Amino acid sequence: MTATTADLKITWEKLPDDFILDEEPVENIDQPLLAAALREILEIAGLIVAGILIAPNMGICATVDSKLVIKAPDWFYARNVQPLENQEIRRSYTPNLEGEIPAIVMEFLSVTANEEYSQIEDYPPGKWYFYEQILRVPNYAIFQPATGRLEINLLNSSGNYQPQQPDASGRYWIPGVGLFLGVWYGTKAERTGYWLRWWNESGQMLLWGAEMVERERQERVIAQQQAEQERQQKTIAQQQAEQERERAEQERERSSILAAQLRALGIEPEA
Repeated sequence: MTATTADLKITWEKLPDDFILDEEPVENIDQPLLAAALREILEIAGLIVAGILIAPNMGICATVDSKLVIKAPDWFYARNVQPLENQEIRRSYTPNLEGEIPAIVMEFLSVTANEEYSQIEDYPPGKWYFYEQILRVPNYAIFQPATGRLEINLLNSSGNYQPQQPDASGRYWIPGVGLFLGVWYGTKAERTGYWLRWWNESGQMLLWGAEMVERERQERVIAQQQAEQERQQKTIAQQQAEQERERAEQERERSSILAAQLRALGIEPEA
């Protein structure tokens, strides 16, 4: 499959089975944790269905002027991806051939920004240039875990990335995902710091598994407390009713005694 731009001839070809991919280690422990947390939220919410590909550090392929270019974003999300046959293990992803262009790619910066902002056009092109001019990914997210700074670059009508402004809550709407993306500070597992998280259209934050378990535990505790409170109220009401019955019985007894005494004196109580 081929697409030609003004200056580039882009061919979408599947990565050869015998192609040796560079196994570059992640720069720090934050990157796999951030990537896994983003996926976990979507999976628990039931938003990962057939045809959706979510992958960290997987090579996205394009052949530019007969030269293979592979870039592996820290995280990406693509729709309408064809399933692999014969239980193959997916080693890479070629848009337009295997599925749609990713709706969003993300890069998690280390201490200093490197290739994430590179607009080098010569082979091999920089990541920014590759995502913008070759893949034309609608949303390019760059996140700095150390500071919590998130920028979303939106592909405009001119085919160039333009910084997107967050809403009043500091979040960004990602149309291809159908959710808001934003920054949250807190603790998950062994890491305390800034995280990327998803919010739905109503502004509700989607939860991780541990958070859902904790919420369910709190709901059980509240339900138990309410049940105990209702039991205590019922017991008090029964005690009050019993006391009222006893008072009524005592009053009847006093009335009977008084009536008997009056009759002994020759006086009818009714009179």
